[in-house]
Amino acid sequence: MATVKPFRGIRPPQNYVEKVASKPYDVLSSEEARQEAEGNEMSLYHIIKPEIDFPAGTDEHAPCVYDKAVDNFAVFKKKGWLVQDQEDKYYIYAQTMDGRTQYGIVVAASVHDYLEGRIKKHELTRREKETDRMRHIQVNNANIEPVFLAFPTNEVLEGIIADTARQTPEYDFVAEDGIGHTLWTISDKDVISSITMAFEAMPYLYIADGHHRTAAAAHVGEEKAKADPNHTGKEEYNYLLAVCFPQSHLKVMDYNRVVKDLNGLCDEEFLDKVGENFVVEDMGAEVYKPEALHTFSLYLGGKWYKLSAKAGTYDDNDPIGVLDVSVSSNYILRDILGITDLRTDKRIDFVGGIRGLGELKRRVDSGEMKVALALYPVTMQQIIDIADSGNIMPPKATWFEPKLRSGLIIHSLD
Repeated sequence: MATVKPFRGIRPPQNYVEKVASKPYDVLSSEEARQEAEGNEMSLYHIIKPEIDFPAGTDEHAPCVYDKAVDNFAVFKKKGWLVQDQEDKYYIYAQTMDGRTQYGIVVAASVHDYLEGRIKKHELTRREKETDRMRHIQVNNANIEPVFLAFPTNEVLEGIIADTARQTPEYDFVAEDGIGHTLWTISDKDVISSITMAFEAMPYLYIADGHHRTAAAAHVGEEKAKADPNHTGKEEYNYLLAVCFPQSHLKVMDYNRVVKDLNGLCDEEFLDKVGENFVVEDMGAEVYKPEALHTFSLYLGGKWYKLSAKAGTYDDNDPIGVLDVSVSSNYILRDILGITDLRTDKRIDFVGGIRGLGELKRRVDSGEMKVALALYPVTMQQIIDIADSGNIMPPKATWFEPKLRSGLIIHSLD
């Protein structure tokens, strides 16, 4: 069963929320954060990317940077830019993008559920990124940013979401990127009990986005439990901050590839080799977007090509073998271009679907890259199938949009 609980969130007063709230720490560079926070002393970037308060080029992992996060967090609370709720609550958080709204429930999720496999992952994590987020949680004694979880659609929770959404929200604003953010608080004890019990009936929750934050929060909780001689299992450090969305609400976007060279091949030789495992159709200069599973879009030499994977290149009965990211990695990136490690090879880069296929064209036309490959997006059900099978997604397979806004709610480990 999944264990969640309400908590006393630390969050901005209504009149400060738009100034405090920010994009997640890992979707922009230090310099981009510096620019976005310019002239705004309330921006959460001063806590989640505190290197912006030092000269450009300062190591973001330097001890002084973590210390600055602690100092800034204290200032935010002292000045009333962040205030803790006086009672335990759940929260409903809605995001609206391109006319589509998804609703999540903000909870304190069990660290032990992650450590014992009831919060399932589909990606590998890198130790250095885990260590960075662990340090950030440890020094602030708080989960400053939430993780993004999914659950199979549940009628009880859908009903609570619908009922809550008809009430007056606590926050309702559109950020500078055009994405709407709306938040309601739930303090009714009967509703809180219904939410807790609905999650208890679920065998698993699934990480959609935020694998490093989840792992870091879980390990911090584990360390605190070992160091606490009076540990009972009910302490706040046994929980992490999560926004849980019904699976049906979520949309996974494509995550595309651009490569610097053709591994010594000319354009014609490369296309001939691609044709061994794909039906190749010249689509001309007009942008072509993959329209179904096992179709791909390739941009090379000013032209778009439709690639249709031939039988035998995929296995629709295997949770990994069915993925187009596996097909393209095996039969194009590995076999033709010689790219075997997508995490470390400097010849390849990745472009989130939010940027559109025009970004692929731009990077190839500029001469920076030689060829671009666009994939049909994976589905949330495919992600769940992989997690349930105990497998791991190939690297750079999923791109969730919109991203969770940071700074709407913080979870203290006290």
